[in-house]
Amino acid sequence: MIVKKATKKAVKRREWNKNDIKELKAHSKARTPVTKISKLTKRSVGALRQKALHLGIGLGHQR
Repeated sequence: MIVKKATKKAVKRREWNKNDIKELKAHSKARTPVTKISKLTKRSVGALRQKALHLGIGLGHQR
């Protein structure tokens, strides 16, 4: 019996442009839930939280 090795999914990285940052700040001000922002921007929750931390802004509706 031969077991196939699982292949990793390739990581697709996208740069943050000025419009992405502007949108993230607007969502921060509106206190939009992070999961909703994630679906709208097609970025992971972790990526959004890291960028917000780097920019020095709060993120999420409970903060």
